[in-house]
This record gives sequence, C-alpha cells and structure tokens, in this order.
Amino acid sequence: MDEPGPGLNFHEFELDDRLLRDIARLGWISPTLVQEKAIPFLLEGKDVLIRARTGSGKTAAFAIPIIQNVLRYKTETAVRETSVLVMAPSQDLCHQIAKVFASLTYSCGPLIRVADLSSKEEKATHRHLLAERPDIVVSTPGRLRTVLADGTLNVRESLRCVTIDEADLMFTFGFEKDLKEVLKHFPPVHQSVLCSATLEEDVTQMKKMVLRNPVILKLEEPQLAVGTQLTHYQIEAEEVDKAAILYTVLKLKLIQGKCIIFVKSVDRCYRLKLFLEQFGIRSCILNSELPIKIRCHTVHQFNQGSYDIIIASDELMAENPALVKKKSDKKPSTKQLLQQTEAESSVSRGIDFQCVSCVVNFDFPSDLNSYIHRAGRTARGQNNGSVLSFVGIQELELKRNVEEFLQTLSNDAEFSMKDFNFNFDEVEAFRYRAKDAWRAITKISIREARIKELKMEIFNSEKLKSFFEENPRDLQTLRHDRPLHTVHVQEHLGDVPEYLVPAALKPMVDIMNAKRKKKMSEKYAAAKKRAKSDNPLLVNGIDYMKKG
Repeated sequence: MDEPGPGLNFHEFELDDRLLRDIARLGWISPTLVQEKAIPFLLEGKDVLIRARTGSGKTAAFAIPIIQNVLRYKTETAVRETSVLVMAPSQDLCHQIAKVFASLTYSCGPLIRVADLSSKEEKATHRHLLAERPDIVVSTPGRLRTVLADGTLNVRESLRCVTIDEADLMFTFGFEKDLKEVLKHFPPVHQSVLCSATLEEDVTQMKKMVLRNPVILKLEEPQLAVGTQLTHYQIEAEEVDKAAILYTVLKLKLIQGKCIIFVKSVDRCYRLKLFLEQFGIRSCILNSELPIKIRCHTVHQFNQGSYDIIIASDELMAENPALVKKKSDKKPSTKQLLQQTEAESSVSRGIDFQCVSCVVNFDFPSDLNSYIHRAGRTARGQNNGSVLSFVGIQELELKRNVEEFLQTLSNDAEFSMKDFNFNFDEVEAFRYRAKDAWRAITKISIREARIKELKMEIFNSEKLKSFFEENPRDLQTLRHDRPLHTVHVQEHLGDVPEYLVPAALKPMVDIMNAKRKKKMSEKYAAAKKRAKSDNPLLVNGIDYMKKG
C-alpha cells in the first residue's frame, strides 16, 4: 500500500460541512492510513474487509462514511428509519463506538440519532430508544438478536449498512449463533463492513457469511509501532522488589505522562492501588466487576486527565486463554458465563485510552498476543510511547519470545529490549519504605477495599436512590455495616525528603519542587484575593497557613 500523501486532508473526501466541522473540533487534521484507504470505498457503498492494527483509527474509518451516507439519505427522504447497524463483541467497545458517532454528529443536532443497546437496561428502555427510530444502532450481536426477534426493531426494509467491529473476537466471545440469527432479519441487499486486527480462520468464515465481492484492505502496517515511536524497556526484578522499583520510578518522576499499569488479576489491581495510596500516588482501577457505565466513566476520567495512572487486569485473556473458548450449543454454566463476561472486559484489547505515554507490565504477560495488545495502548496514531516490563527469572523465556517477535517486526536480528538503568544502591531507603508498605496490605484489606468500592457505586446509583428513599432501613444497614479494614496511610510518606533523592536526580526534583511551590503560592494568592474584600480575618488565616 502507498503511504498517505503529504498534503492529504479530510476535506478532499468531499464530506458534508457539518461532518468536517466535527472532525476539526476533534483535532483530526489528516486521515490515518486506514482512513485514507477505506473511506473512499465505503462512500461508494462497497463491501469492505478492513484489516488494520489496534490504534490505527479503524472506528473513524467506518464512522465517517456512515455518517456522510446517512446525511445523503436524509436529503432524499424525510422518513425516519434505522438504516445502520454496528456490532461489537463487548459493551465497552459498543459504548466507545457510540461515543465516536456522537462526537462526529454533534453539529448535526437531532438530525442524526444514535442508540447504544449494549448496556444491560430493561426491555422497556430499549423499546423506548427504538421507538424513536434512531438512524444508527450500536449493539452486541446477542442484544441485537433479542430486539430483532421480538419485533422491537425491524430493519427488513430500511437497512442500508452493517458494520462488525473487532470481527476476530466475535466467535471467540461465543456470538456465532447470534450472528447467524441476526443475519436472517436483514434485507438481501445492503452494504457490509468487517473490521479486524487479524485475518484468522474465524474472520474468513465470517467473511463468507456477511460480505459479497468485498474490497479487502490488508494494510501493510506492523502490529505495533516501530522504530523510535515505541521503545521497549525491561528490568529484571523478582516479586519482592517490583513494588519498590515502581514506587521509586513514579515518585522520582522517571515515568511521566499518562501511564497504564497491567497486572495479572483484579486482586493485584487493588493491592497495587492500596500500595501507591500510602505514598500519595493517585490511581484508579478498571474493574470488570463494576457496571459498564462505571468502567467507561473511569476511562473517560483517565483520558480527561483526572488521573495519570490507571491499573488494569487482562487476567483471563492473558493467563488462561482456554477460558475464552468458543461457546458450544450447550447451555453454559453460571461459572462459564461469569468467565466469559470477565473475558469480554479485558482491557488489553480495544478500549480507547488516549495519549498514553507509558505501559508498565508490572506482571509480565503470559503470551505474545497479550504483550502486543498491552503495548498497543501506547504509541497510537502519531504519538510516541514506551513499554516497561518487569521480568522475573521464570519469565525469561516469555521475554525471549517477545524479543524474537520484535526482531521480526523491526527487521533487526540484533534487536533486544533496552535495559532500564536502575541502581538500587542509590535508593536503598525507598526499598525499606516500599517493603513495609507492601507488607501492610493483607487479603482482608484487599477484600474490604473491593467491597468499599462496590458500596460506593451502590450509594451513587441513580436507579437505587428511589429504592433507598422508600426503604431507609436498607440504606442504614449498608451505611452502618462493620468498619472497613483499610491500610493505615502515613501522611509523611507522600513526601520525598531531599536526603533520599539520588544526586543525579536532585536537579530534576528541585525543578519539580519549585513548580509545586509556585503553584501553591498562586493558589494562596488567588484565595487571598477572593477573600480580601469580605473577611479580613480569613485573609490573616490564609497568610498563617502559607507561613506554615
């Protein structure tokens, strides 16, 4: 494939002015390779199979032509109807796709309506959404099958385009039967689009089911960013030293910008969060146990800069791929359903984390695919990024497998992960602090932290507010439950005394401290200015705090 032209811009696709306005509002200047190649074919109404790596801009590649075509339909007819269906294998991905459509139709106002059916809402809610005949419906195949079967949604006469995103995961997540049933409700003539990061056997089978004489775009892009765009680091560390190294690296700002830390289980997420809290390092957890809206809100806050660190687990997809087998025709057990749900929530694949500077493999991934998908969270688009992996003795073979893949990717037989230079002798005091903090976290404190977060979401739930108003005793039972066993946080651990800082890093730390002092001075000056005319006593109090 040819590389994008140097002066290519979205306006060269002859898009509607409203759509161009929203593209500009999102800060997109020129199309990515997949967008440049796919959009013209999709605008022509051709069936297309898009194979491109994660982070290449596949969602916008099909969303932009869909919206353009819907706007064109609107000039031909005033009838409101559902003309586009978009399917994805998980709630998180559906919500993310719907959000992209909403951003790209902002200037269209109520002219184009988008409905996301993936959330576990009541049937009445879906019936209400579909009664308005949204132009674009985003859903998992299972949920779509339900509304098509009961007649809540009928697209036999109106459907013009069907898009299946992350097609290579559809059968893995057990949607083969659902897809076959959904296809029975479609008209014989419509445009179909498959998007996938791979062209595995499942995708080939789906291609035969869905596409007719398709254009196949096998973009010559590596599975990961290469060269200076993505740097791979390693540091040999056993379990006893991992936490101490991470604490030191974060506290001394050796890692800057947004960071995703991957661990192998949800329990490890909470252990690490409780550990970092003891040193005043804020982080959030992407927990598959929480509802889809909470998970998406967590990612949104991370993307908006409310947190710089997010801790995530892809335990089932990474540790035991056998748990994510294709679903048989037999009714799955409750345990299998739970495992499948957790697998669908794996965050190493598909979730749109924005502007991530670094991925940290606190627990080294157990296979190559997991490493690729984790590393794919950074260095997206034109941005640079890095991956730092903690490697124990038992993981050296896994690391060699990853390095062999990276050698092939970079066409460099001598390629190897760079050593992350870390001298423990210079930060021995950090090790003592970290070991004490890590030992302070018990299984009970982890369990209580998980319960606490679930209870907080119960209290914040809009759906349950009316229930608690009618049943105040139930609310009191929750509020007066036994005290949570939390890890004791010592405030002084949040600061790094000057004598603990290695000599080589003191200039950097001095700069950071100067910035922090300047920020605090500006904060106090602003508070004093606001209070000056109203309360002289308050002004004196602010001066006193500043001196302290």
